Amino acid sequence: MLKLFTRKPAGHVRDSIALDLGNGRTVDVARVRHPRARSLKLSVDERGIRLTLPVRASQAAADRFLLAHREWLRARLEELALAHVEPLRPFVTARLPLRGDWLPVEWSRATSNRVHLADGVLHMQVRGAVDGMHASPALRRALQDFYMAEARADIARWLPDYLPDLPRAPTRITLKRMVSQWGSLSPAGVVALDLALVLAHPSAFRYVLVHELCHILHPDHSRAFWDAVDTRFPDWRDERAWFARDGRSLKATLHALLD
Repeated sequence: MLKLFTRKPAGHVRDSIALDLGNGRTVDVARVRHPRARSLKLSVDERGIRLTLPVRASQAAADRFLLAHREWLRARLEELALAHVEPLRPFVTARLPLRGDWLPVEWSRATSNRVHLADGVLHMQVRGAVDGMHASPALRRALQDFYMAEARADIARWLPDYLPDLPRAPTRITLKRMVSQWGSLSPAGVVALDLALVLAHPSAFRYVLVHELCHILHPDHSRAFWDAVDTRFPDWRDERAWFARDGRSLKATLHALLD
């Protein structure tokens, strides 16, 4: 049975509905009325599920469209591993991803929201009243800050191995959430890396760092560039294949936890 529950609107043309997939799972679908839309369109990517409607489309038409495309949506979610990503839920979430593994979580109450790692366990400290179904923005920020700190620690360990062979060091290395890219190098020498990399196994993260550092030597993807990557990271082909196969689910996991 199709189950739809309206969420809190975000503006006049966007809200979210919960869709029962018919397999024991319910997913959120962002519903957006767009003035240039001429027909209903359902799309899925690492940011989630989106139903785009013409401004004058009826709710009944949207419900029928979702029901008619439920099988397609279920298959697409399984392909992208989005249906298996659970949101962060205080005192409910039992495991969280880090460096290619899922670590156990211990929850406690505290005077501030904080996340720290000790003896292979993620300790989640929560401030204030708790809604067991939804993490507060402050708690999600605390988890993001934790992932940022862990990613910076990894980069700090690896970077000294590669700097001596470069004509210059990157001017800065930043971490941010990227939609499609895993990394980039700006003309000013700033390396940007996707925060989701800290969820991957370390060699995958390290490969992306090496890839962007080699762009300091060669700004393109020429044979010389790949030779430079191969010299510094001989297993780059395996990691590139891994990203092609599993990378989008990595982005989807981070999106589900932090958004």
